[in-house]
Amino acid sequence: GTIHLFRKSQRSLVGKLTQEFRLVAADRRSWKILLFGAINLICIGFLLMWCSSTNSIALTAYTYLTIFDLFSLVTCLISYWVMMKKPSPVYSFGFERFEVLAVFASTVLAQLGALFILKESAERFLEQPEIHTGRLLVGTFVALFFNLFTMLSIKNKPFAYVSEAASTSWLQEHVADLSRSICGIIPGLSSIFLPRMNPFVLIDIAGALALCITYMLIEINNYFAVDTASAIAIALMTFGTMYPMSVYSGKVLLQTTPPHVIGQLDKLLREVSTLDGVLEVRNEHFWTLGFGTLAGSVHVRIRRDANEQMVLAHVTNRLYTLVSTLTVQIFKDDWIRPTLSSVPIANNILNLSDHHIIPMPSLKAADNLNPVTSTPAKPSSPPPEFAFNTPGKNVSPVILLNTQTKPYGLGFNHGSAPYSSVLNQGLGIPGVGAAQGFRTGFANVPSRYGTNARGQPRP
Repeated sequence: GTIHLFRKSQRSLVGKLTQEFRLVAADRRSWKILLFGAINLICIGFLLMWCSSTNSIALTAYTYLTIFDLFSLVTCLISYWVMMKKPSPVYSFGFERFEVLAVFASTVLAQLGALFILKESAERFLEQPEIHTGRLLVGTFVALFFNLFTMLSIKNKPFAYVSEAASTSWLQEHVADLSRSICGIIPGLSSIFLPRMNPFVLIDIAGALALCITYMLIEINNYFAVDTASAIAIALMTFGTMYPMSVYSGKVLLQTTPPHVIGQLDKLLREVSTLDGVLEVRNEHFWTLGFGTLAGSVHVRIRRDANEQMVLAHVTNRLYTLVSTLTVQIFKDDWIRPTLSSVPIANNILNLSDHHIIPMPSLKAADNLNPVTSTPAKPSSPPPEFAFNTPGKNVSPVILLNTQTKPYGLGFNHGSAPYSSVLNQGLGIPGVGAAQGFRTGFANVPSRYGTNARGQPRP
């Protein structure tokens, strides 16, 4: 390959982040988000100063929602960056999972802030400080106005999808029950209250209402404990709103299959299994790659005579309606062939038809053999093995090389060795003579047909 003498050094993490930020800032749509982010930082600074001057933990809990708005703006910038980036060899599925990770991190940080508020509120119940209401109401309306203006002006695609796809929070359920009761009295408000309300707008309004009640009770009765109670209420509403979103985004990060598409996937897989040439569909795995993007992989076994490209086109056409990023591996059916031999054959044995495999029984002394059963006759010996045409358990087959040429069409071996030589090799068979020919095992039987037992001819 090419030798680069003056190769540039690898950029640091800060340099890479700066390069990606310039890529996002080059798009005009991101200027609006950057402007809202700058205003958000200024607003957070003022709110934190007012929280310190009023000594109100309820206003601090409400300020954490403004900090969450800053996280949502960063998530929106990441969404724009993901749309600009293309898949790379390292990230072959693209960068959509960065959106999921940003939503998960934002919601988890909001829940950690709510837990911190609960911890501080528990300490304040033991020793309740004095609350100054000079800037409490001003900070409440500034935070409410900025939060609503940010949520309604910026189209945040990741959080909009999560708020619709995740399960409803307990605050949404209670507001929905209250809306049904109001719409039962005034049916004209059904178009406003009955649809599923935005959880972020709902929590902003509920938190501002809790702070207004706190301001009135402190001004009327100097009841400072209501500030701690309002902080606990805002923290619980924040935790209850962010928890379903954290669960949904966490399941996406764990590559689980969405529950609402399992039935549709099963139906499509059954249709694929009935296609012409498809024998089996196995190792299927489908998961959520990003918000609204489903990925999957499947193995398809087809017949040996089927067209791979045709089957691949049909399978992809069926699954692509639901799975946008699909990987299909097709392999043909492989017939299972029986194995001829379980042990390796020597190289010098080229033709098995030229060899005779003869199972040989173990030979013993003649006095220990019974001429009828050819088994040991001693009562102390183990019982005989009654196996026909099979060797004993301790006998291995013997391979004898056949160097003679067998004539075609005849069953006799010409030029074979005499039986006497076979007997010398230990192949004696009881009841068969040593001469060449066939004899019976009875010695007194006449050899000529038509004679009686004494050798005289019959009348």
